[in-house]
Amino acid sequence: MPGWPGHRAGQHVDVRLTAEDGYQAERSYSIASAADGTRVALTVQRLDGRRGLPYLTDELRPGDKIELRGPIGGYFVWEPSEGGPLMLVAGGSGIVPLMAMIRTRAAAHDDTETRLLYSSRSQDDVIYRDELERLSGNGLTVVHALTDSQPPGWTSYARRVDAEMLAEVAPAPAERPRFYACGPTPFVEAVAEALVRLGHDPRAIKTERFGPTGR
Repeated sequence: MPGWPGHRAGQHVDVRLTAEDGYQAERSYSIASAADGTRVALTVQRLDGRRGLPYLTDELRPGDKIELRGPIGGYFVWEPSEGGPLMLVAGGSGIVPLMAMIRTRAAAHDDTETRLLYSSRSQDDVIYRDELERLSGNGLTVVHALTDSQPPGWTSYARRVDAEMLAEVAPAPAERPRFYACGPTPFVEAVAEALVRLGHDPRAIKTERFGPTGR
């Protein structure tokens, strides 16, 4: 986008669509791209029955124009200079702003110790699956939890994220990790509460959540 001021990993934008009859729909979308230039990537999950979303996934074409405001947000952000260890916890499409952090880390050739715990319904629901596999290593560890179905030979977690899982995957409280959790509201609240019970500093736990109608 010409004139884009740049963004920080974890920020979002507001997208507004205006129909020919004047109806407007506006939603917030996390920025998925690394914070390195004028290209802004959004990852849009198609959900039937919601006005605005089908247009972005089914009808929008190169050259079409939409209204966009941003970047927005200064709390749920991370950049390599902040260091780590970094613990990212994602539920479903909550991976998007965390992916911006992972991509920013990779673009900066940063080796901050980073762990991602990603909960999805099934392997087919894992967003960025191939890219996450490719970026693993150099201090990045990716752990998956599949809650509904698992492929043959699955050896990782096969349940919802819980305190026991977080204790096994996250760095110890003594290491003073930085936490970023994003996903549906019940998921994020459960993760944050479990981390506090495990002895992690509440001030080091940053959350972003969304409900059934948006962020």
